[in-house]
Amino acid sequence: MANQIAAGPELLEYVREFSLREDDILRDLRLLTVGLPGGEAMQVMAEEGQFLAFLIAATGVTDVLEIGTFTGYSTLCMARALPAEGRLITCDITERWPEIGAEHWRRAGVAERIDVRIGAAVDTLEKMLADGFADHFGLVFIDADKVNYPRYYELALRLVRPGGVVVVDNTLFFGRVVDPLAVDADTAGVRALNAVVRDDERVDVSMLPVADGITLVRRR
Repeated sequence: MANQIAAGPELLEYVREFSLREDDILRDLRLLTVGLPGGEAMQVMAEEGQFLAFLIAATGVTDVLEIGTFTGYSTLCMARALPAEGRLITCDITERWPEIGAEHWRRAGVAERIDVRIGAAVDTLEKMLADGFADHFGLVFIDADKVNYPRYYELALRLVRPGGVVVVDNTLFFGRVVDPLAVDADTAGVRALNAVVRDDERVDVSMLPVADGITLVRRR
């Protein structure tokens, strides 16, 4: 049985040559984001954005919830994969970063599918539950502050419909999850989330050792 291949720069470039379909709008947003403070580390890889779009198209999802917008690269990828009547709600703590993505959403013709909610994500999600969004979404993507990952996960499971999928980004967190010297709150949050998901009988789970770690959770 083969082990996981280490994807160095040359192999990653090969993958991009034969798989990545990133057009000018996505590329412009990605390159703009890379130039921002912390932009390269916080932005999803282009391949991951394409993977999210693939999941949405393959499963016929019409309602998506994103926890953590940043500049909206993943938002754009997912919104494009939705049908015309589809809707994506995305949450961020500040208007500063989503406003960068909004121009690109308009260029792509999907701005009307995207609803940005500003504020602390836990508060936003709890209000959505109070407003009747329980069991509503076909897919939830979690990519926000790691300290609150366990809380986001529990709320996401209430918001996603039975049979729906929760996708959690950064679940290997730059390899820090296996570093005994990494005792910061962010790493602790990711480790706690991973332990919860592993033992959660409410879901099916698959952790993928790609990008910075992507965990797929299907609500039973």
